[in-house]
Amino acid sequence: MQWQTKLPLIAILRGITPDEALAHVGAVIDAGFDAVEIPLNSPQWEQSIPAIVDAYGDKALIGAGTVLKPEQVDALARMGCQLIVTPNIHSEVIRRAVGYGMTVCPGCATATEAFTALEAGAQALKIFPSSAFGPQYIKALKAVLPPDIAVFAVGGVTPENLAQWIDAGCAGAGLGSDLYRAGQ
Repeated sequence: MQWQTKLPLIAILRGITPDEALAHVGAVIDAGFDAVEIPLNSPQWEQSIPAIVDAYGDKALIGAGTVLKPEQVDALARMGCQLIVTPNIHSEVIRRAVGYGMTVCPGCATATEAFTALEAGAQALKIFPSSAFGPQYIKALKAVLPPDIAVFAVGGVTPENLAQWIDAGCAGAGLGSDLYRAGQ
């Protein structure tokens, strides 16, 4: 499956509160982002995510990050989430999300992890933390992956170094602290 957004960037709004969520998500969508991730280690994500889905679910791919348990996938599906991002490979989380028709982008660091995620049904991969490996590592990893799998660099990606990751073969990247820091 090809990544289905126009701008190949995911806005990661880690630490956002329900009071800030709608304004910040609106701003990143207005700036051209069409994929937004609210990590589940953000305060009161159970309030933020449904409000964001209601307000912007028809304008952007709204998802959750740091998803660790299948039960979280169930709750997120009920909220209308469309994207599940994980920091690790948990096959049941991936299968459950795919069963709900969600796009799943699990975090991985090795070829073994990448293929385990793909066998579980992942449609895209997040190389995390990308800055620990560098663009050349991702280029080498991409050489053994199916060519239609979207690979995203996450962790240490900035507007200044984004081109390096794209040149290495990434379909896109997750931008976090350069877009939003908790309490800003």
